[in-house]
Amino acid sequence: MKNEVQIQEVNPKSLKGRREFLKISGIAAAGTGLILTGCSLDDYIPDPNSQAGQLPGKRNGVFDLGGLDFGVLTYAYALEQLEADFYTRVVNANGFASTFNSTEQQVLVDLYKHEVIHRKIFKKILKAALPNPNRQLLPDLAFNYGSLNFSNRDQVLATSKALEDTGVGAYNGAGRLLSNPDYLLLAGKIVSVEARHASAIRSLINPDSKDFAGDDIVNSSTGLDVKMNPSEVLPIAGGFITTAFTAQFLP
Repeated sequence: MKNEVQIQEVNPKSLKGRREFLKISGIAAAGTGLILTGCSLDDYIPDPNSQAGQLPGKRNGVFDLGGLDFGVLTYAYALEQLEADFYTRVVNANGFASTFNSTEQQVLVDLYKHEVIHRKIFKKILKAALPNPNRQLLPDLAFNYGSLNFSNRDQVLATSKALEDTGVGAYNGAGRLLSNPDYLLLAGKIVSVEARHASAIRSLINPDSKDFAGDDIVNSSTGLDVKMNPSEVLPIAGGFITTAFTAQFLP
């Protein structure tokens, strides 16, 4: 069935049967955490402890997200690339109209439009603010969703729930790393939208329940949503990202 709400057409590459995990140079899993090992810098960066030294860019031939404000913005840009790509595939999948009812289609199309806009916002800000965007702007990432069937309602909604919940936790955890109030304001506006997305998807999965603000995401004692550090988020998002990059300056 023709999809009349498409903003941008995509032609997804054929997906492999096995999910490829994030290839982060210098990061090794150990117990319940991640070990970020140092690596030499081979480009324009004189001191990795300085603000200039933590700019995004290639180190040892692999792109690093960087640190401080630009690192956080680049980190958010990577996550928005993932969400935008996911929903683009959802709304352009064969059988989209037959897989989801009219209400579900409207929600998913709205989420698609929002995430594409978020991706554009971060790209525009970074291109304008980075000293050398030709070398410091995160490239377009590649994704692999493994055996995920985009024509399977339950699989799509479960993946959407995981992405949205993780996105909210990621913004909550990254806000403290921002020093520029304008960037913090932007992050606050976007995380509020991401939280609405998470609630909407949870309500589609389990209508008329308390899951839209379940105890697994909102602490019943404090009334606060979860927060996650980049080192907790990237291995989750990395289950879908096949482009190699590092994140040695983010906690």
